[in-house]
Amino acid sequence: MDSDENEIRLEKPATALRRGWTTGACATAATKAALTALLTGEFPDPVVIILPKGEQPGFALARESLDEKTAMAAIIKDAGDDPDVTHGAMVIARIQRLAQGQGIVFKAGDGVGTVTRAGLPVPVGEPAINPVPRRMMTETVTALCQHHGISPDIEIEVSIENGAELALQTWNPRLGILGGLSVLGTTGIVHPFSCAAWIHSIHRGIDVARAEGFPHVLGATGSSSEKTAQNFHGLSDLACLDMGDFAGGLLKYLRAHPVPRLTIAGGFAKMTKLAQGAMDLHSGRSQVDMAWLAEKAGELGADPELTDQILAANTALEALELTGAAGLDLPEIIGKAARNAVLDVLRGAPVSVDVMVTDRAGTLLAHAV
Repeated sequence: MDSDENEIRLEKPATALRRGWTTGACATAATKAALTALLTGEFPDPVVIILPKGEQPGFALARESLDEKTAMAAIIKDAGDDPDVTHGAMVIARIQRLAQGQGIVFKAGDGVGTVTRAGLPVPVGEPAINPVPRRMMTETVTALCQHHGISPDIEIEVSIENGAELALQTWNPRLGILGGLSVLGTTGIVHPFSCAAWIHSIHRGIDVARAEGFPHVLGATGSSSEKTAQNFHGLSDLACLDMGDFAGGLLKYLRAHPVPRLTIAGGFAKMTKLAQGAMDLHSGRSQVDMAWLAEKAGELGADPELTDQILAANTALEALELTGAAGLDLPEIIGKAARNAVLDVLRGAPVSVDVMVTDRAGTLLAHAV
């Protein structure tokens, strides 16, 4: 069992996990309900939409309003059993018709962010509504307008109640998405405890850094190690990628989309697993190999008694304390091995790498360059 700085994890329940719906799916359903009411005078409830893979879920309306020019419908997002910050949030679509020829226009309402930096899949100045949700809403609006014999000239304003506050718990501020949340989703379905959303955010962070011309980015396993490395190198928040446990997701993307310099920072246990070749550093998906640690301590001159103590240790922290008391610099050898593991994954990509190993308080233990 290993530990690291500021690691808080939600464990998977033993029972089957319930799927949920993305903000993009909720926004599409709200859009369909509101536009239907604007065209017919009646809100469909539940409102059924078609997801990208053909599923046809129904959504109950939480709010609705209608006047001569606009219609509004709202849906409470259900993320299933996923620990999603937007679970329970109210996703609102307000619809109005535009003059002929204006087409379908997206607008950020309260709680939906606006893109302010290049490198994201949505242009600067546009609402942070990702391409797939845009396509879902566009197809839904186009089909309804065709059915009623009118041109698809419609403004779609998407809001998320308390979205600005919720966005502070996400990576949006670092990515240059200001004022609220993003409307996300590629399939319309939230798969519980999926790594895909986190890794997607890492990739977008790299895209933004490249678009901004940053020569140096930082991937850290937690907030303490990130703060130490950020201060050491004098990096801006935008250069800090939220790597967390997903070293492999970061490194594979950098291999194809390189940045001149990369710093990897993390606690001793996480960096030990990276040094051993693990690319997913989560405590439930990779473990510190005590025999490997004992072997490394032996290379530093550990006697048989100490190596036996390391083999019997319960945690990487215990092994660190044992070797430290013996005057052996185990973090240095871990940092070097971790750097070699990173370079192996990068496969010669033009990226200069350094690795920083910290303790749980963020104190720098080793720096491999």
